[in-house]
Amino acid sequence: MNYPILDTINGIKDLKALDEKQLPALCEELREFLIENVSKTGGHLASSLGAVDLIVAMHYVFDSPNDKLVFDVGHQSYAHKILTGRKEAFTTLRQENGISGFPKFSESEHDVFNTGHASTAISAALGLARAMRLKGEKNMAVALVGDGAMTGGLSFEALDDAGQDKLPLLIILNDNQMSISKNVGGLKDSLTTMRTNRTYNAFKRWLTGALETSRFGQFLSRHMEHFKNRAKRFLAPNLPFEEFGILYLGPIDGHDVRKVVKYLRRCKELNKPMILHAITTKGKGYPFAVENPEKFHGIAPFEIMTGKVSPERQKTCSEIFGETMIRLAKDNDKLIAITAAMPSGTGLTTFAETYPDRFFDVGIAEAHAVTMAAGLARGGMRPVVAVYSSFLQRAYDSLLHDVCLQNLPVVIAVDRAGLVGSDGETHQGIFDPAFLSTMPNLAVYSPSSQRELSAMLEMAVSRKEPCVVRYPRGSLPDVPMKTKLYFGEWEIVEPMQDTVIVAHGTLLPLAKWIAKKNGTGLVNARFLQPLDEEMIAYFRENGTRLLVLEENTVSLGEKLALRCNPCRVRSVALPEEPISQASVQRQRERYGFTEEHVTKVLKELMEEA
Repeated sequence: MNYPILDTINGIKDLKALDEKQLPALCEELREFLIENVSKTGGHLASSLGAVDLIVAMHYVFDSPNDKLVFDVGHQSYAHKILTGRKEAFTTLRQENGISGFPKFSESEHDVFNTGHASTAISAALGLARAMRLKGEKNMAVALVGDGAMTGGLSFEALDDAGQDKLPLLIILNDNQMSISKNVGGLKDSLTTMRTNRTYNAFKRWLTGALETSRFGQFLSRHMEHFKNRAKRFLAPNLPFEEFGILYLGPIDGHDVRKVVKYLRRCKELNKPMILHAITTKGKGYPFAVENPEKFHGIAPFEIMTGKVSPERQKTCSEIFGETMIRLAKDNDKLIAITAAMPSGTGLTTFAETYPDRFFDVGIAEAHAVTMAAGLARGGMRPVVAVYSSFLQRAYDSLLHDVCLQNLPVVIAVDRAGLVGSDGETHQGIFDPAFLSTMPNLAVYSPSSQRELSAMLEMAVSRKEPCVVRYPRGSLPDVPMKTKLYFGEWEIVEPMQDTVIVAHGTLLPLAKWIAKKNGTGLVNARFLQPLDEEMIAYFRENGTRLLVLEENTVSLGEKLALRCNPCRVRSVALPEEPISQASVQRQRERYGFTEEHVTKVLKELMEEA
């Protein structure tokens, strides 16, 4: 497909050489390019389509990388990658050895800060702005932040800090009323009021016109900002950002690229923290993404003409979790579901529709979700917090301090546990067993099948201690449970031998195949905490050789090595290093979760004296 303007752009200099009148056509070509390429690779399409005009304007006005452009979450930065010289590499998006779906400074000097989780950009941009000032540099730091990311506490902490300093910091608020799912909360209502306040917007248009039509008015515009701020407070007293000491501009049409350029140039002249409020549409330019932005937030390869994705062969773990929650809620009116802006991604959409009074979407605020769940549990409810493994890291202190130390019956449903594939380093769910298994009173379940997942969730909800049920992205095998689930007990899958493979979760099928071929025992370590003390005693008494397989950084293997002396223990686990994007299968091959490698380690263990 030919792109008359885009094909001439191989870097920022080419963009800046364009006439401003060409920018709207360039934005349309960028959208067509994104739809064509993401339909083949998959990726974060809807958010990137919505941010095209803003990103084109940012690069047209500012001088990257001297001016520091930071993208919150980063999944909306595809146009940025294309404009900064990675257009030809875009066919490798999110593929092994290809370009990342998020900003990475190892890829380009224009990616000044790696992002992947929400609400970090303002803090990072503020740090970059302060670093430039300390070095005597006069450039600007710019953070492109979605309105969903603004619901995160870290954003408010950064705003509070930024307002006390007259740094050249610009925050572009990309207001599309969506994060992954539809936005919720008080900030959403406040932004809606700001968008629709007729009195304020009419006054703003009049004031802007009056100030720009004469030299005296232009003087007032530059030197009497406090007058406009007072007028804003009088006409729209609910403007939240002004209370932080940050100049608020907008709202403007975020898809009018020339208007955005005009406002950015104005912002560039000022030397203070500012917020430019831009209204956009998530999925702009592709009707299927506009109609269903949740589906096209992170989408697998799809047919452009129909928007259809090839159906999965079996239910995902998220779907099994959601169905089990609905079943359990029928008989338990104290069961509560909580999500941090991800009802769809965690499988809770139907629960929210069925039990709206027992469902809470708290926005992008994982720590708040966990501590609120602790309050619900203290009040006699049975809360279940559904969260991705990599996002649970943000709630470490809340889980330890507010749930575990108080021994409150909160259930954490940890989705996307283990390798996640093309989302790359920031989203791998490989660290939670290591930090969860050190927390007091906390039980950690690791199901290896769909039916085990459902049974473990039912058990976790019925118990009186805090529990974590962790499960992978995609599906687990739909096979019967051969033995009943008992709390804290592991399952003997293949009879005990001198050498036993201990595995859990996603790696049990591989372990079973290898154990059968090599005549070893096999144990399904259903619980990562508490450990099965009777089985550990058996291992010690018999000097059993143990090979531990776990799709996370070493956790269970280290515990067994300490507890099972004089047993010989070997582990096949993930290293403590960033794991870049590739398919989950390729990641498993890369890190040794293959029949060939595991068998090699197993035979070495069996041959040891």
